[in-house]
Amino acid sequence: MDVQVVSTAGKELRTLSVSERVFSRDVSDGAIYHAIRNELANKRVGTASTKTRGFVNFGGRKPWRQKGTGRARAGSRRSPVWVGGGTVFGPLPRDYSYRLPKKMKRAAMMSILSQQMQNGNLLVVEDFSVESGKTKDMAALLRNLTDAQRVVLVTASDDPMVKRSARNIPWLRFLSWNRLRAHDLFYAHKVVMMESAATALGDFYATPGEEQV
Repeated sequence: MDVQVVSTAGKELRTLSVSERVFSRDVSDGAIYHAIRNELANKRVGTASTKTRGFVNFGGRKPWRQKGTGRARAGSRRSPVWVGGGTVFGPLPRDYSYRLPKKMKRAAMMSILSQQMQNGNLLVVEDFSVESGKTKDMAALLRNLTDAQRVVLVTASDDPMVKRSARNIPWLRFLSWNRLRAHDLFYAHKVVMMESAATALGDFYATPGEEQV
């Protein structure tokens, strides 16, 4: 399929032939859901922790004798029914991360890119760099292309000057074509993709079964 390539000033330059497998496939809602869920789970720290009765700082002495006091039987101050006692079934440190099947991850990325293309939210722009490395220059360049409030910039390489100029813009996410994130792409109001990145994605996904890196 052919898409328009625009300049950094927002003017149409030429058409680019991109892979229909990547940018015009049937959208798999299930794959998108699992990819986003996997990313969010892998980001969880999992450090929540509570003390069970075995870790509460109390002695092992019985509070009072078993009979003759008129009070209820009590065997330990660590009991969960006591103030300051242990917690029952409270959270403990754990690892929430898990692996997603390669085919599902690939299907999710292609589905998101196709969905953004179908919705008119994906813009292919000529390759560019920000020689000054200044945030204001990057912001001005992007505002020539879109006025969206949540923008994802997809590049073909980790250009240090582009990364430097983009890192302090709160409404912008910077991604390399081979390190895409489903969550950022799916919720982006506009995906600005460099021309070489669009070509690289088509070549990368041309071979079924190859893992994303």
